[in-house]
Amino acid sequence: MVNILVRREQPAVVVAESSRLAGVLGWVRGHLGLVVSAVVLAIAVGWALAPSLFASGDPLTGVPAEKFQGPSAAHWFGTDNLGRDLYTRMVHGAGLSLTATLTAVGIALVAGSLLGLLSGAAGGIVDTAIMRVIDVLLSIPSLLLALALVTALGFGTRNVAIAVGISLIANFARVMRSEVLRVRHAPYVEAAHASGVRWYAVLARHVLPNAFGPVLALAAVEFGMAVLAVSSLSFLGYGAKPPTPEWGSLISEGRNFIATAWWLTTVPGLVIVAVVLSAQQVGRFVGRTGQR
Repeated sequence: MVNILVRREQPAVVVAESSRLAGVLGWVRGHLGLVVSAVVLAIAVGWALAPSLFASGDPLTGVPAEKFQGPSAAHWFGTDNLGRDLYTRMVHGAGLSLTATLTAVGIALVAGSLLGLLSGAAGGIVDTAIMRVIDVLLSIPSLLLALALVTALGFGTRNVAIAVGISLIANFARVMRSEVLRVRHAPYVEAAHASGVRWYAVLARHVLPNAFGPVLALAAVEFGMAVLAVSSLSFLGYGAKPPTPEWGSLISEGRNFIATAWWLTTVPGLVIVAVVLSAQQVGRFVGRTGQR
């Protein structure tokens, strides 16, 4: 009797698993761009966290006899003028570039959120003063502002990250302020005020958690722009000193040989474009999900 029951249940289990698999495949087909973007970002993060797993060679040592070799099975991204493997240098350069990007986004997220929270919650002259400063920052192109800041701070990856982070603060402050203004008049916030809860407790327990979702979505979108800004400043020579590999500096080094070795600029540029577009795609998906 038990065997009969088991045999009768097996087709139902198989049908359920098949329908679940079909549902997953259908979702993947409907969100193919998102899946590809997530894979690209996962690879980039893997490069940054464990570069030796993806490229075991030395990014600073080359073989002069193998210089200026194009992309091949032996050298996926080709080699440079000193015979260094470009793929290895890209993999090991991901750590510096993405760390600087995360630092910049973190600075902008924390500072911009605090300014937006203070502006939206305080109101009055405090709100006016903060927003006039934010308007001034928004009137300056972010890359130009970052360039001016890094010129004042000095060279180095850390200073590049700080400069890019400061240039992105205004966007986060604007979004956080608008969300605080929306949330602070919600019934549960007014009920908390009416019950005698202190103002800072209301901000921490009710206003900030309910206003932070769109700001996190913005952080996902701004990650791609921060990658582009960090790489641009590195391209201009404000990042790590040679021969330390950074994505922007690799393009800068290869531009002197663009006529004879196109891959030295094209391949790193395509990697940066892929990461930026992938971050934008994932950020938009996070933003749409958070609004539902």
